[in-house]
Amino acid sequence: MKRCISAVFGLVIVGMFSTLAFAADLGEVKARGVLRHVGIPYANFISGAGDGMEVELTKLFAKSLGVKYEFVHSDWDVIVQDLIGKKVKVTNGKAETLEDAPVKGDIIANGFTVIPWRQQVVEFASPTFPNQIWLIARADSPIRPIKPTRNNEKDVQLTKALMKDKTVLSMEKTCLDPALYNLSATGAKVICRKGNLNEMAPAVLNKEADLTILDVPDALVALDKWKGKFKIIGPVSDKQRMAAAFSKESPKLLGAYNAFIKKAQHNGTYLALIKKYYPTAPLYFPEFFKGMR
Repeated sequence: MKRCISAVFGLVIVGMFSTLAFAADLGEVKARGVLRHVGIPYANFISGAGDGMEVELTKLFAKSLGVKYEFVHSDWDVIVQDLIGKKVKVTNGKAETLEDAPVKGDIIANGFTVIPWRQQVVEFASPTFPNQIWLIARADSPIRPIKPTRNNEKDVQLTKALMKDKTVLSMEKTCLDPALYNLSATGAKVICRKGNLNEMAPAVLNKEADLTILDVPDALVALDKWKGKFKIIGPVSDKQRMAAAFSKESPKLLGAYNAFIKKAQHNGTYLALIKKYYPTAPLYFPEFFKGMR
């Protein structure tokens, strides 16, 4: 009896350790029969109601692998650790992996922006959405949009100059982290909000701040949802990309996803999802969608 208990206990410990420390590659995902999609309800990527662009895309990827789909809810503070099985500390743009944490998923896909510190700890797949950080104000704000110069660097400088002495919402540990764009040097009164990125635009409508920085997907959703209530002041960053992220220990799963995305972007599957969830995106970023059909 003691031997049986010891054997069972040993199996439990081994199982816990494997869940704690190791990410799964393609073979393990197929053997398990389930692809675990780690995500956070955000913009039109993940609605929280079982749909969204990234939900549909990842379900199709799971189907292409011949496995079931499972959604794993996460939060911005822990989403990377849920994928790689390590807690992560970011200091001055440098990511440091710390102690082990449970591995909860195989892929992050929720409008995940490619930024330098994330590249240090995860592998990004082929881009699935264009991005940029914009400064947004209420439509009745006295702050006027910049006049574009066709030089993005100059446009960013003009936009940032309008932040001086204004309250500006941002959110740490996301693509809206003020440290990524040196907002402290603008003279703005930066407010680091807690909560969900979906709440940034409504917070400005509720006059919690004069301005907010938003990435393109969230800005497009806000402009459509609250028509006539917002205006785009100008860019705060260079153009960026969003992509699914994988553990560095999952190269074959990453390769399979890249092959899937390449096919989806050329057989109409991907653009059909864009038209459904972000119909105006090709108008703002025609170069990104060029050649897709």
